[in-house]
Amino acid sequence: MTKSNGTLEPGWNLDNSYTRLPETFFSSQNPNPVSAPKLIVFNHQLATSLGLNEKELQSDVGVDIFAGNKIPPGASPIAQAYAGHQFGHFTMLGDGRAILLGEQITPEKQRVDIQLKGSGRTPYSRGGDGRASIGPMLREHIMSEAMHALGIPTTRSLAVVTTGEQVIRETDLPGAILTRVAASHLRVGTFEYAAKWGEEEDVKALVDYTINRHYPEIEANQDRYLSLLQEVIKRQAELIAKWQLVGFIHGVMNTDNMTISGETIDYGPCAFMDEYDPATVFSSIDRQGRYAYGNQPPIGGWNLARFAETLLPLLDENQDKAVEIAQDEIKNYMELYHAHWLAGMRAKLGIFNEEKEDEILVKNLLNMMHTNQSDYTNTFRALTLEKYEGLDLFGTSEFKKWEEKWLARIDKQKESKRESQELMKSVNPAIIPRNHRVEEALEAAVEGGDYRVMEKLLHALSKPFAYSSEQDDYAKLPQPSNRPYQTFCGT
Repeated sequence: MTKSNGTLEPGWNLDNSYTRLPETFFSSQNPNPVSAPKLIVFNHQLATSLGLNEKELQSDVGVDIFAGNKIPPGASPIAQAYAGHQFGHFTMLGDGRAILLGEQITPEKQRVDIQLKGSGRTPYSRGGDGRASIGPMLREHIMSEAMHALGIPTTRSLAVVTTGEQVIRETDLPGAILTRVAASHLRVGTFEYAAKWGEEEDVKALVDYTINRHYPEIEANQDRYLSLLQEVIKRQAELIAKWQLVGFIHGVMNTDNMTISGETIDYGPCAFMDEYDPATVFSSIDRQGRYAYGNQPPIGGWNLARFAETLLPLLDENQDKAVEIAQDEIKNYMELYHAHWLAGMRAKLGIFNEEKEDEILVKNLLNMMHTNQSDYTNTFRALTLEKYEGLDLFGTSEFKKWEEKWLARIDKQKESKRESQELMKSVNPAIIPRNHRVEEALEAAVEGGDYRVMEKLLHALSKPFAYSSEQDDYAKLPQPSNRPYQTFCGT
């Protein structure tokens, strides 16, 4: 990776396939330069997997690229247009503070988007400044990397730079830019935009592009448009089941935040649940609980129905027939979700095979956890380690009865008790990014310029299933508080 003159090659291998779509889908837009960029977070492992030169990216030239001051070779910067149902209300949106530099072709020939978030105003900014403050960008870095370590499909964070400039919110805050890596930034809202403001040929071009990029295995199918709907439903059912199994609450499941690739995207008001309660909401703007933990699975179906509506002209020439086809597929979503969720819950309890009574066993445990305000993650951690301490649930007679039934169920399997425990260790995280720990890390970084707290947290979160002694401190619950924990959109 060295040029003939002895300097290092950065490793950029960018293509711009999205710009070959009709121009209605994007606007050419360079990032807005900043005054004094400084690299504060760099994802070494991700950079290597992308085929990028770590040393070069951490040089002044690399930092200028992360800041939007320089454009990497091969880039064709754009802001993408899309729409979305936000809390059920449809509106025109678009990249109001993000620029897609291009698509990096990795050494494994994978195509991934390289996007700068917080890089300045675009034609879709709607009066905003297009900037981001350091706290939300670091939060996205922590949460997305934690989700990746948990094995949940997600966008990734390659770097965060401070800009040397202030952004004005309720107070003046240090500005920052996140470099986000994604399978793509195609959203349900992208299709809604095409169906509302484009021609049928625009929708078809977008669908064909999506199939070629994400689902090439269905390209030769006779009814590939129906196949696309089916594949997107499958990925979302599996994704949301994974969220539920670890107690993750996205917080803002608008249709513009649902990717066609099946990755988790946009870590604004997200958080992990402490006490098990299906009504848990953290987002300050979700006053009606639309996106509460227990509502995430049906909201996924609602969003997919909006996606299906955009495909109706391609599913059948007859409108009524097309609606019927779409409805039949959407009905399958909850069955697929439930199958993934129940299979995951079986694994969390060390169960390998299937029996009809398993769901009752799971639901009885969850009901007890809810009644006793039991911590979600630590309940399953304790069951995995067989260390029943620190939670009121374990002292109840109801739990003793449930435990007897659970152990009897485990004994019926051909697999050994040790194998069951290993299965549980592989799916029950010993730690999650606890809300108070994330806030602790952000406060140290934002208020004191100390990134060591965050780095230590990230190191622990990088192996959530390790069950190592160094993780014990991160498994401790927060001190009781009279104020409910709230998160805020990073705008």
